Amino acid sequence: MQAMELAARILERGGIRLEPFEERHLEGLTAASLIDATVFRHMPVPVAAKGYRFWWDILRADQMAGRSIPHAVLRDGVVVGQSCYLNIRNRDAGVEIGSTWYVPAAQRTVVNPTCKLLLIGNAFEQGAERVELKTDALNEASRGAMLKMGAKFEGIHRKHMRRGDGTLRDTAWFSVIQEEWSEVRLGLEARLGTLD
Repeated sequence: MQAMELAARILERGGIRLEPFEERHLEGLTAASLIDATVFRHMPVPVAAKGYRFWWDILRADQMAGRSIPHAVLRDGVVVGQSCYLNIRNRDAGVEIGSTWYVPAAQRTVVNPTCKLLLIGNAFEQGAERVELKTDALNEASRGAMLKMGAKFEGIHRKHMRRGDGTLRDTAWFSVIQEEWSEVRLGLEARLGTLD
């Protein structure tokens, strides 16, 4: 049995850079979070009601405990969102990628496919056998993006978790396993060739 050893590191491709959270990222993430609160409507954290600092504190506590590796996402040096390794299971060689959001100007651009290419690839390089992605079952854009990148739909967990507004959401689960990564990687790279 080979365990995964997922460690924090800076990931970069082109003008996209993922930096593991440090205190210096808080200001840029807070400013980005204020651009359009609707980007958080499917999130389980009430960012619009409580402010970004509330979520930051949760993510930093998980980061310090070794349960997650949150990343600030920068495009050409400017913070445009975040994406995280969550539910790190080194013994089981599994990890989730989630708590992802981008400012509207970064959506439907090279940002998300590049982030997924970097994060999934890095996880497999560090011994992952399975990478999970999940989203609110009502979030058609996110579900479509996961399918477009080649992740496999695994089903719906009914009443799985609370949204930021307190209502219970059904959660759509997707995954990429190590044996599928080369095909998914090629698809992501091809997609990047068609975007700005």
